[in-house]
This record gives sequence, structure tokens and C-alpha cells, in this order.
Amino acid sequence: MKVILFVTLILTLTGTALGAPTLDQQLSAENLADLARARAATARYHRVEQAEAEGYVNLNFCEEGEGCHWLNPALLDGQFDPAKPEILLYVRDGDGWRLVGVEYVIPLSLSPGIAPEGFSGNADHWREDSEGVGLWELTAWIWLHNPNGMFEQHNPRAL
Repeated sequence: MKVILFVTLILTLTGTALGAPTLDQQLSAENLADLARARAATARYHRVEQAEAEGYVNLNFCEEGEGCHWLNPALLDGQFDPAKPEILLYVRDGDGWRLVGVEYVIPLSLSPGIAPEGFSGNADHWREDSEGVGLWELTAWIWLHNPNGMFEQHNPRAL
């Protein structure tokens, strides 16, 4: 009997190590609810034409691992709302564009030296002026799985 328990324990521990939960699986229920709000609000932007019709403009700024940025200037109000990302991230998909994530930005002047409040919990992390344009930035990969984590700036799958 002790042998069976020992073997079961070893198999369980081995399975846990091999199948360790990803960062996304460790997000709180509140965090997941916020992300669901972001997905629901941006689902209509899978067609870039719809995003443009609603005020998003192509910044002609593309970065490997991030995609190309479409900004809605009307949303640059210094407020974080999961349902109103200031930036949509797209990657080329054949002759068109594929929505892969969102980015929230807040001018540094509106929150000097202190990261803004973001998603529920503490899984997200704001970047201070990482692109040199005077903004706090927070990326969420809500439409393309990022093996590095939901809130990491770069996604190796966003080419």
C-alpha cells in the first residue's frame, strides 16, 4: 500500500511540474472578469475598418512582438477602463489585419511617478515611458495567447 501511495505522489508531483499553470491560469476571478469585459468591448474591432470608423487611427508604428498600433485619441483621458483601450494592436494576416491585443495608455503628467490603477488584482504591470512618448503603458493580449503572460509587453507569436 505504501508503494502505491509513493508512486501516486511521485506521478502527481511530476505532473504538476510538467503541467505547471501558466501566468494566465493564475489570474484572479476579478481579473478574468475585467479581461472578459475588454474582449466583449473590442470584439467588434476584429475588422480594422470598424475600429477606424469608431475613431481609431493607424499610427504607422509597428514593432515585432507587439504588432501595429491603432490609437483612439478621444480615449486619451487619463482614465483606465478595461472596455475602452486607447490602443488596438494588430498584426498582418494575409491581405488584412488581425486584432491580437489592446494597450492602455495614460500620460505620465497625469500620474507622475506612480503607476495608474489598472486591472483588478496585481497581475498587470504598467511600463513607464517604455516607448519614449511620455506614457504609462499596459498591454493585454486578449486576442492572441502570449506564452510569456497576458500582460507582457512582447509576444513571440505577434510577428
